[in-house]
Amino acid sequence: MNKYARLDLKHSWHPFTQMKDWLRSEPIVLAGGKGSVLHDVEGRTYLDANSSIWTNLHGHNHSRLNQALKKQLSRVAHTSFLGLSNVPATELSQQLVQVANPPRLKGPKLPKVFFSDDGSTALEVALKLSYQSSCRQQRKPRFLSLEGAYHGDTVGAVSAGHIDLFHAAYKGMLFPTGKVMSPYCYRCPFNRAKPERGDARDTRKCQWECVGKVEQTIEQARKKDKPFTALVVEPGMQGAAGMVPQPQGWLKRVAEIARGQGMQIIADEVMTGFGRATPANSGKLFASHVEGVQPDFLCLAKGLTGGYLPMAATLTSQAVFDSFLGEYEEFKTFFHGHSYTGNALGSAVALESLAILQSKECAKRREAIEATLRNECRQLCALPQVGDIRQVGTVVGIELVKDWTRRTPYALKEQVGIRVCREMVLRGVLTRPIGSVIVLMPPYSTSVAQVKQMVGALAEAIRDTLPTGDLRF
Repeated sequence: MNKYARLDLKHSWHPFTQMKDWLRSEPIVLAGGKGSVLHDVEGRTYLDANSSIWTNLHGHNHSRLNQALKKQLSRVAHTSFLGLSNVPATELSQQLVQVANPPRLKGPKLPKVFFSDDGSTALEVALKLSYQSSCRQQRKPRFLSLEGAYHGDTVGAVSAGHIDLFHAAYKGMLFPTGKVMSPYCYRCPFNRAKPERGDARDTRKCQWECVGKVEQTIEQARKKDKPFTALVVEPGMQGAAGMVPQPQGWLKRVAEIARGQGMQIIADEVMTGFGRATPANSGKLFASHVEGVQPDFLCLAKGLTGGYLPMAATLTSQAVFDSFLGEYEEFKTFFHGHSYTGNALGSAVALESLAILQSKECAKRREAIEATLRNECRQLCALPQVGDIRQVGTVVGIELVKDWTRRTPYALKEQVGIRVCREMVLRGVLTRPIGSVIVLMPPYSTSVAQVKQMVGALAEAIRDTLPTGDLRF
């Protein structure tokens, strides 16, 4: 065992990890990388199949991002954003406002940007702004979010989440929020489609009961004189719920219902933003815009800096901003902040990342990755352990099941996803599961050949880890 692995086992505590399991084996200690390839201290190489937990957009050690970072470092690394400003943060604010307000998109304009540190804090900012702006309209704030929702680990974000495995332990610390049915088509109780060929959806037979449930929940709250004031949603796809995509038209319908009741919309695009969960040929960078929905709050993080530095942003409307304006002694200030708000290094890299993202070359790479993932994942449909394959843009979730004819899930204690991912490591591919769902979300630097290698490693890992049985077809 190398010295770094020994140090890790002696001192480090890893997130979302049962450390008793972790301490039983030698950890992989990464030392460097280039593009979509990482290497460890032993010299072994791996493909980064989940973009280093969904953060890395353009690949590791990117020359343009490196140069932007070095250029800013030669000026200043960080200055306070409390009572001061800096050059790259002001320019980033302008660029974010431009990409967040495409022409001809109906809904509130989002001209104001509040910087923070990560996805959790981006949501925390939105929740606090929504809370106070509602109070100033003489409305009692009440939030509504989806089953399986995960919006981060700060107390407010956890309150808006509905995954017991992650959130139940903190129940006594949280404020109550409403919960409504998620459009989880594969496990929808109204699903009339047969679970064949890895696609258990048949929109021709769908009666949009999931939308009806949202409308019913909102209306019942109004009749009880406890109306909801904001809807919190991951547009396009729920990430930590298991890469659960929303059927086309769902968000648009739900947004219309919420708007009709005077509710604000908080769009958590921490994972889905910057082209992740949007069709590459759509020309859209945010999943909410694909549905023609402009939220009142747009929460961004992860890919904001291309995976280089922790940074987040919450964009909001002029109306929300104005509700905090007043004389000093009125104390209407937004009393919230972070020491590294508007960090100059993060801002400089984010500006360059946005420039790369909006290039024709990047769009072509995204199209190639999206198409290759779709074509290659078709081979997985034949495996009896594969229940559903869910793809939006360059994101794919493959749900493994015990019995595909009945959609029978594996128990969490069987650690099916973890075991399959361990086998993938032996084949030179790194990713992290969500329960029994295997995630493929490669950086935009990934070649067609590398995408094929990722899917091939997954297919082999499934066959070698789980009982096979007969192929489905």
